[in-house]
Amino acid sequence: MSEPAASYNIHETKTQLSRIVERVERGEEVIICRAGTPVARVVPLAGTIRRRGRGVLRDQLHLAEDWDSPSVNDAIADDFGAGS
Repeated sequence: MSEPAASYNIHETKTQLSRIVERVERGEEVIICRAGTPVARVVPLAGTIRRRGRGVLRDQLHLAEDWDSPSVNDAIADDFGAGS
């Protein structure tokens, strides 16, 4: 049987946030309470999020000469029902 989740009241959470996050990073679940009543559960993310750097599509996207022309903008607005 697994141990119950650690619980912290709001004040403890404010003062010990770094320690709480470290526990969650190690895979623990933490419960945050207000006046003894659980109000939130902090759990580890299911997986890592890998973000690619800025500019990764450089030289892979090619825009038409008129990509920002009034006629193209009007056509897009019409497609979304926002035409004038």
